[in-house]
Amino acid sequence: MNRDVLPVRPRVLVTGGAGFIGSHFVRSALRGEYPGITPAELVVLDKLTYAGRLENLAPVAGDDRMRFVHGDICDARLVEDVMTGVDLVVHFAAESHVDRSIAGSDAFTRTNVLGTQVLLSAALRAGVRRFTHVSTDEVYGSINEGSWAEDAPLEPNSPYAASKASSDLLVRAYHRTHGLPVCVTRCPNNYGPHQFPEKIIPLFVSNLLDGRPVPLYGDGLNVREWLHVDDHCRAVALVAERGRPGEVYNVGPGTPLSNLELTRLLLEAVGADASMVMPVADRKGHDRRYAVDATKIAGELGFTPRVPFGEGLAATVAWYAGRRDWWEPLRDPALPTEAPVPVNASAGGDRDHAD
Repeated sequence: MNRDVLPVRPRVLVTGGAGFIGSHFVRSALRGEYPGITPAELVVLDKLTYAGRLENLAPVAGDDRMRFVHGDICDARLVEDVMTGVDLVVHFAAESHVDRSIAGSDAFTRTNVLGTQVLLSAALRAGVRRFTHVSTDEVYGSINEGSWAEDAPLEPNSPYAASKASSDLLVRAYHRTHGLPVCVTRCPNNYGPHQFPEKIIPLFVSNLLDGRPVPLYGDGLNVREWLHVDDHCRAVALVAERGRPGEVYNVGPGTPLSNLELTRLLLEAVGADASMVMPVADRKGHDRRYAVDATKIAGELGFTPRVPFGEGLAATVAWYAGRRDWWEPLRDPALPTEAPVPVNASAGGDRDHAD
């Protein structure tokens, strides 16, 4: 029997499954949207930090295949217990907000590096058939032109990106040393419903809906690629099912936009104007441009995004406009309320990455 091949109805462990991206994957898997991964059982392991919410799993809470475990991926004894009998691990759990990592990196090193090591060790002992580690394009660092392929050197520039690069290398080492059947995915910025309102799209939309200014970093010319969470999770499912063990897969292509371009689209979507933009000092070590080459995942697994950015953004704005009950309790009371400063042609910013 090929230990790398998933059974028809695998037992799946999803870490961080109550967060923005993880919960989308869980909901989609239980609804049968990933034919190659129709779980007999799906265990969600989540610490329920500020960005993880049980409400994100409410649409599938009645599915008797799902079991929720409240716990920390750094808890080796708990991880050992939930890993028993698991066929597939999909590892979303991470501290992910760049600004928070600049203010204090301890939690990022602990969760993203130590937590990944704990999971890998438990998966090895449990004989897991497939382990998919969800990472980020930020591990490559900034690129002035062109795009990063999977074999590009890792040059992270923020504590967050450095912690994810470290976890990527641990995953690689467990494959090369122990033969653990792992794959790594690296995605651009995600957007969609249920994203915690510290990230740029939900932050700006919720601020504008409340008549508050939106804080933009620097000159606004930092470029990010944008991918709808549904496309990202579909790519993760394909890699989890059919990716070659030991390989890295860039997920994309996303839609490239400067932060200034994105801000203008959000202002238009909410019916606001440039007077609502408040320029702020740039972030420390702010990467100028990210771009990944997604040729490999398209050629090997046939993945291409399905959600046009314009449609996805409109639907996302509409979701936040209709779900104040979801995001209002999560608002940061320190968000600016003073009158905004008119933006000039060079104002811009970024509240960065996916989840």
